[in-house]
Amino acid sequence: MLIDGHGRKVNYLRVSVTERCNFRCLYCMPEKPFSWVPHENLLSYEDMFRFIKVGIDDGITKIRLTGGEPLLRHGLDGFVKMIHDYAPDIDLAITTNAFLLEDVAQKLKDAGLKRLNISLDSLKPEVAQQIAQKDVLAKVLRGIDKAQDIGLGIKINCVPLEGINDGEILDLLEHCKNKGYEIRFIEYMENSHANVKSGLNSQQIQNIIKEKYNITKGERVGSSPSQDYYLDDGYKFGIIEPHLDDFCRDCNRIRITAEGDLIPCLYFEDALSIADAIKAKDVKKASNILAEVLKNKPEKNKWGDENQSDRAFYETGG
Repeated sequence: MLIDGHGRKVNYLRVSVTERCNFRCLYCMPEKPFSWVPHENLLSYEDMFRFIKVGIDDGITKIRLTGGEPLLRHGLDGFVKMIHDYAPDIDLAITTNAFLLEDVAQKLKDAGLKRLNISLDSLKPEVAQQIAQKDVLAKVLRGIDKAQDIGLGIKINCVPLEGINDGEILDLLEHCKNKGYEIRFIEYMENSHANVKSGLNSQQIQNIIKEKYNITKGERVGSSPSQDYYLDDGYKFGIIEPHLDDFCRDCNRIRITAEGDLIPCLYFEDALSIADAIKAKDVKKASNILAEVLKNKPEKNKWGDENQSDRAFYETGG
């Protein structure tokens, strides 16, 4: 069992397989050139899997593959199969922008993928293009439909941004409700790589929805970062509120980047690398580094003086 320095059980591993992305979303990495870390600097799938096995054997029960955009890395379905074959009961999901999903969804499901978390910030082509800085909406929606058709679980993530897509909250909610999947609105997380003025907070999001619907606040479930809310007909949606302390209170997550850095917290600049140990197949040393990272995992996120982070979310998968 993996326990951090504050007595919290850690059973959730987020694995960034690449920092590359085919979008340039305003709230994430709008100015970064279309470049990437040389392939030789990345952990191979085999190296990543060597560490993942350590985590599973020590109590990891949930794995999320992230990026950047994970579907950009060749052979991802083979990596999914490695994990699924080793631990068929693992809760295995991918976070994606769905732009490439239509062509690979079936291969990923056949390999053992269970769920997808998909970014969908607008239902208007021109607004989606403004946010992603690329004409993306049609392909994204086809990818989502394909995933649903073949039976993959779907959750939609949306970041409401002031003056950009904040007028679509009800439209997005109703779209997901009609399609039969949950939407989670994420408060904009200030970071030095973004290029937006501000996002809507939880209360502002709720107020917009209350203009049309009664909503009931649910109990926070376990270590989920999402606060759930219910419409009168039982439809559930979530709001992720990272600015609140209880976002961190039951945190069960740890992250590894594509280059092998172990990150104990999204808003925590320190990290330790297991790259050399894993490439040398020194599993014991990697386990010791993991233990050190867990010991230093902060009680709650460490916001800077200007209430933003220098952590690049495209390196850690959010």
